[in-house]
Amino acid sequence: MEMLGTELLKAEPDSMQVDLVLKHSNIAFGTSGARGLVQHFTDEVCAAFTIAFLSLMRDQEGASKVAIGFDRRPSSPAMAAACTAAARSMGFEVTDYGILPTPALALQAMTDGVPAIMITGSHIPFDRNGIKFYRPQGEITKQDEQAILEVSAQLPESGSVAREPESNEACNRYMARYVEWFEGKPLAGKRVGLYQHSAAGRDLNAQILEALGANVIVLGRSEQFVPVDTEAVSEEDRLQARQWARDYNLDALLTTDGDGDRPLLADEWGEWLRGDILGLLCARELQIQALAVPVSCNTAVEVSGAFNKVVRTRIGSPYVLEGMALLSDQYDRVAGFEANGGFLLHTTLEKDYRRLAALPTRDALLPALTLMVASSQRQELLSTLVADLPERYTASDRLKAFPLERSRALIADWITHPQNMCHTLGLEKEVSATDITDGLRVTLENGDIIHLRPSGNAPELRCYVESDSEEKAHDQVASVLNRLSEIFDRVKISV
Repeated sequence: MEMLGTELLKAEPDSMQVDLVLKHSNIAFGTSGARGLVQHFTDEVCAAFTIAFLSLMRDQEGASKVAIGFDRRPSSPAMAAACTAAARSMGFEVTDYGILPTPALALQAMTDGVPAIMITGSHIPFDRNGIKFYRPQGEITKQDEQAILEVSAQLPESGSVAREPESNEACNRYMARYVEWFEGKPLAGKRVGLYQHSAAGRDLNAQILEALGANVIVLGRSEQFVPVDTEAVSEEDRLQARQWARDYNLDALLTTDGDGDRPLLADEWGEWLRGDILGLLCARELQIQALAVPVSCNTAVEVSGAFNKVVRTRIGSPYVLEGMALLSDQYDRVAGFEANGGFLLHTTLEKDYRRLAALPTRDALLPALTLMVASSQRQELLSTLVADLPERYTASDRLKAFPLERSRALIADWITHPQNMCHTLGLEKEVSATDITDGLRVTLENGDIIHLRPSGNAPELRCYVESDSEEKAHDQVASVLNRLSEIFDRVKISV
């Protein structure tokens, strides 16, 4: 067994209280889990989060076991080891699933009825990382997050810990989930490019695609961590996808973010599908009755007329989970998705004696595989399936290193004085409606939508735009961010 050092930092007794360690950790909960700079995820902080979370699970669920997994970030194995040491200090039995996609860990933990801890920063740069927590029933809630931060247990000292041999059970179960649901080899004869980079599920994804009959062309594998953001696709990745589609005569191109809960799927031309369009098409194929989606998603969700009920939430999977829970009181087939493409299945589905168990956490493979299989079975191109939707186009990007306090000040001013926003950003149309569900989302007189929101994971300001043409949406995002960047530069110079 491999020995990993996880000696906790010695400290004064008062500072070894879990809640005090977390209070001064510089780590905060964002839209999905606790996130922060790697340097702040010390062994002590990782242990404090673990002690706090498992204390709640022991008290509320009677838990005595925990599942742990992690992504391919350089800092993740040591963080997982620190969490393991803390769990064992409490007497918890730890099952180590090693590197795997977050939804695979969640599925296994929910099947076994145990809590889970996933070490991942998802799509954010490698100098940052994070921890995601799962109850035996699924993702923790916002109320759980607050409760974790308030646990006042004593933080025990812990020495080095020997990791147990990694279990393959979670990966095998995740693969069986899709091989059994999409029976046979529905992707036979299809050429699918798999942009692997450093994704946690890169090898597992290849195995699943091959099991479904696809001819998999492995592309872009990297041993250096690559922060793929499915909501802000780089121009380099756009050009590369088009090139791969031409060079390898692809029917589809698939990749995910770092921990495999957000997909990117490109059509036969190498054009990446927006995550909310992918989610919409998947939900329609699965005959979902009611949807919970964040406010940032494309309004084609409602305009398509495919669903009995659509609820709009704040951005972040915990809010989508709350929305789905409310919908499940009235509907039998409930799901949700986010603009990043992650799909959450709230209710179990059945078709022709096949069963797809509920998985109420973001998953990259369900929407991607659903659309590829639909395309293959109907003998239609992926681009044809997309063309069937209402012509509403979205684009998004972000300003990095944009202070949170600056973002909040601008948004607060523009909520009160929308004309200031129009003037500052050079908008040609006036604001006809505003939505402050999450950040500031304004609808202009011409129907265009501009949504500004501080990131919950990093000092970034995100901009989402929806318009009646793809070119206009991308141009508007670029224009808004350029204006905001100029404002920030002027402020820095004046200071």
